Amino acid sequence: MKSLLCFFYIILLTVMEGGYMLKYFKGSLIVTIIGILLAYFWGEHTHPGSGFLCLFIVVFLSILEVTLSFDNAVINAMKLEKMDDKWRHRFLTWGIAIAVFGMRFLFPILVVAAFSGLTVLGVTKLALYDVDKYAHYLHQVHAPLVTFGGAFLLMIFLTYFFHEEKEVHWIAFLEKRLIKLNCVKYIDVVFALLALLILQNFIPEEQKNSVLMAGFIGIILYLVIDSISNLLEQIAEKKAAIMGGTAKLGFIGFLYLELIDASFSLDGVLGAFAISKDIIIISIGLAIGAMFVRSLTIFMVDMKTLKQYLYLEHGAHWAIGLLALIMFISTRVEIPEVVTGSAGLIIVGAAFISSLIHNKKQLKEKVKEICEK
Repeated sequence: MKSLLCFFYIILLTVMEGGYMLKYFKGSLIVTIIGILLAYFWGEHTHPGSGFLCLFIVVFLSILEVTLSFDNAVINAMKLEKMDDKWRHRFLTWGIAIAVFGMRFLFPILVVAAFSGLTVLGVTKLALYDVDKYAHYLHQVHAPLVTFGGAFLLMIFLTYFFHEEKEVHWIAFLEKRLIKLNCVKYIDVVFALLALLILQNFIPEEQKNSVLMAGFIGIILYLVIDSISNLLEQIAEKKAAIMGGTAKLGFIGFLYLELIDASFSLDGVLGAFAISKDIIIISIGLAIGAMFVRSLTIFMVDMKTLKQYLYLEHGAHWAIGLLALIMFISTRVEIPEVVTGSAGLIIVGAAFISSLIHNKKQLKEKVKEICEK
């Protein structure tokens, strides 16, 4: 036990003495150390001798969460660039509290309470003391939950490729054709509704209404938030043009990011129960992963990563589209979280490599121009 504490103490010192790049992940590493210690002692408290097993599960879940949410970090960075410093700070403080306690612990309990007819206190007791029964109830609401998240993420994907004013295309032959459909009003909504109508043909009769309702709510919620966000962005841009400076978003941008995080986390929260039934261990593991995703987001904003790597933004949106599709499919077929995370990571990785190749070509062209002069 002493050797374990010494090991964490050395890591903590390394973090505190860390250099420029490490400062972005200092908080995440400290949370990791605290989380791992809590997991160890919780495991020893509930089942003596299982401390190291709980520690391993927490590490695995945190890595899985980062893998699943890497594209989430890219999308967050896009929005965070338009937010003022105050709300950026709140995204890391209030936001992480909402992400950890709200989405990873409280939200599943509220959903189970709503569908099961039990009280919130009753479901909380199940989550802590009768995990098998809690997991059973959570499994029952799996289809509407992932449909909500899938519909919200699908709207992000469709809006980007149908309506985003962009001249750069990664998968050019496909993206150029998609952008042409922008001439059809509400084409993104039409595609999302068609996806829901196709999905409901594969859903059992007793779940069709709840699945369709969850999908509709996901689409409507995205449209409301996106519309308000665009409106406030336009107002901020007008003020910035008059007074000078850059347009910044506040609360609406923060709310938009939290909803995106919520949609991403649904699949991870539900899938985590295939690895562990202990909600405390799940919450700790996913919390560590969520903290790293936020640190990665801030790092990408400050390093101007999206400007340096041209196709990263495109890759993240393609990964989101794939995740939405996987979430819809998972209403009927169980898909391992490793597959989901790997698929998204491969797409974003391919976009990153394409960006490096593009940058190399540009550098060669500049060198060639200089030599010719």
